[in-house]
Amino acid sequence: MSEHVHLIARLVPREGREAALAQAIAEIVPPVREEPGCLIYAAHESRERPGTIVMIETWESQAALDAHAAGANFRALAARFDDLLGEPLAIETLRPIA
Repeated sequence: MSEHVHLIARLVPREGREAALAQAIAEIVPPVREEPGCLIYAAHESRERPGTIVMIETWESQAALDAHAAGANFRALAARFDDLLGEPLAIETLRPIA
């Protein structure tokens, strides 16, 4: 079984901060894709909840994900969460079944 870590992260913007959240995410994607162990780092906007960003991520290992979470790219974004997010960041890890 692969040790890859698959997850989705849901970022719900504070009212009126939809464009700022989308811009912040767009800026972080390229450098995060260059981080060691990043296999997939894709940002999407929810069709059901416009403005809500859904990240689809795959990391080589839990260690790679942990390094990302502790790294400068994510920390810089997380420092803006109080201003940008209307709800806490929601992360759901996934287990492949087929």
